[in-house]
Amino acid sequence: MRAAFGRPSYCVQMHVLAIGLVLLHGVVMRGPTQPVCEIGTPCSAPAPHVKLVFHRPGVDLVATTDARGRYSVRLRRGTYTVRIAQKPSIGRGLEPTRIVVRAAMAADFNIDTGIR
Repeated sequence: MRAAFGRPSYCVQMHVLAIGLVLLHGVVMRGPTQPVCEIGTPCSAPAPHVKLVFHRPGVDLVATTDARGRYSVRLRRGTYTVRIAQKPSIGRGLEPTRIVVRAAMAADFNIDTGIR
């Protein structure tokens, strides 16, 4: 079956799907990185190579941070719970754990290391 302009009809449907996805991007930091934080010295650092799992009913999408803790993923609009693939043995883990995606946006996350 041919759609307008001589393109197959499935091409039109693929364009509609691409428009339905929005870009979510940001940075994942981990901290504290030392037992005693000092003024003027960073107490958190980028979280490299962390797998973020974005979940909503029937969908699990994974985004992996780069060496500087940055990630990007294309998602459908909606509410997602977010977790890291490997559950930390100490600390509270990832915060925030819920995100509402309505349009292209930045969302930064923090991983509590549990160091006190």
